[in-house]
Amino acid sequence: MARMSLVRSLAVAAMLAPSMNARAAANNDPDWPCIQRKVPQLSLGQIWNGPELPPAAKDLSKDPAVSALVEEVAARRMPIAEAQKKIKDFAASLPAEQLAPKMAMLVQGMFDHMDTERSHVISGISRYAHKQLEMAAALRKEASDVDALRAKPDADPDEVERRTEQLKFATRIFNERVQSLTYVCDVPTIIEQRLYQLSKVVSETLAAKK
Repeated sequence: MARMSLVRSLAVAAMLAPSMNARAAANNDPDWPCIQRKVPQLSLGQIWNGPELPPAAKDLSKDPAVSALVEEVAARRMPIAEAQKKIKDFAASLPAEQLAPKMAMLVQGMFDHMDTERSHVISGISRYAHKQLEMAAALRKEASDVDALRAKPDADPDEVERRTEQLKFATRIFNERVQSLTYVCDVPTIIEQRLYQLSKVVSETLAAKK
């Protein structure tokens, strides 16, 4: 029974590499393991349908309040409804003549911050997937070596048991990483959706003030 359980676990490692390679072929990236299409960077037009942002919107250093708000609302630990309310409250606190320029700065700041964060996540996914492929290959080799050792008439039972337990532990770690990768693959999309939702609040706030 233990042997069959180990075989089933190792089947995951055996199947992962072809699956990842098929996805990579669709994405033209040998290290991209996700079903989601790889888009390394976003464009502002994907998340903003408001007025064109002026060049001055890029300079967050001139407005600590906007810069701090960007950091707050971009953090995924903050519920989206709370982040949207913070944006509305900030807009409500501004004099009429400052609303448009401050909101433009906020949108640009959120885009720059969250697109950079998203790009870092995507790079991390590629590194993680590459490591998984290396682990899968190592597990398959070790499984083959253990099978060969077990088949020897004079094999030391203690050595067989020790190697088998090591292989089972390594396989369990590998499978846990596979499950983690499934979640991590969703993160770029989660960031993109959050950025769109926050930018939409800004657009609606500006439209309401006209």
